[in-house]
Amino acid sequence: MRRFVLALLAAPSLTACYRHSGIPPVPAVIPTAAESSAAAHARALAPTLYVQRDEPFPLERVVAVVHPDRPVIAYIFDWKWDINFQWVPWAKSSDEEEAWVGYDPVTHEPTDLWTYWHGTILHTDWRGKGQPAVNVQWGKHGSMPHGVVESDLPHPKTLNTLYAMEFPLLPDIWMGKLIHGGPWGFFHGYGRYRDFSNVMPLTGRLDAVLCGEDPRPALQAILGTRYSNKTEWPEAKPAPSMANGVLSGEIEGSRARVARACSSSL
Repeated sequence: MRRFVLALLAAPSLTACYRHSGIPPVPAVIPTAAESSAAAHARALAPTLYVQRDEPFPLERVVAVVHPDRPVIAYIFDWKWDINFQWVPWAKSSDEEEAWVGYDPVTHEPTDLWTYWHGTILHTDWRGKGQPAVNVQWGKHGSMPHGVVESDLPHPKTLNTLYAMEFPLLPDIWMGKLIHGGPWGFFHGYGRYRDFSNVMPLTGRLDAVLCGEDPRPALQAILGTRYSNKTEWPEAKPAPSMANGVLSGEIEGSRARVARACSSSL
């Protein structure tokens, strides 16, 4: 406790180093697919975010990455801050979260949805459900498929457990507030914590559309060199998931058709 109090007292001296988010200005030239069918497809399948109603941090940047060989598109959401551990020197400069949309290469209809949930990739069958949709957790921005059965989230990463953890982590949140601003904490009930009523469609706000299996060099230019660099793609054979249903079997589709769409965009 004594060490924590000393760190809290020293926090104002750290603000000069960590006050600003590490998200760079949009570069003058981005390797986009703005005029290609791949870019149009990425925009059409961009998920709608259902953000917790009290979310304190803005969504700064959204990038889509079209895989050249598989019918799957990655969507990277770069939030300005994370609610926890932002005061430590090794904290990432922003909070990068991800979702992936699998699609039928013939009809271009969505078939699968994966989301990054605190180190676990959740998966659900999205056939016949319309526009992909993702719920976004308060402050931490963990992403889960819209309509997920919350009790099916992997233990100990259930939503009510993460809600309960916000109270013992209040001193950490206060440290973050000294560094970059933001809330003093979440002081509402669990019903409010799971109120994902701020609807944020992304079809019209992609900052860039990339094509390639390894988008990291371009992402560094767009998101900053210290972006989180989380998992790039879900497994081709999705592992059993507890998120609103399980799809077994490999993603199938025409590799040639997907590759042509990607190569025509460069």
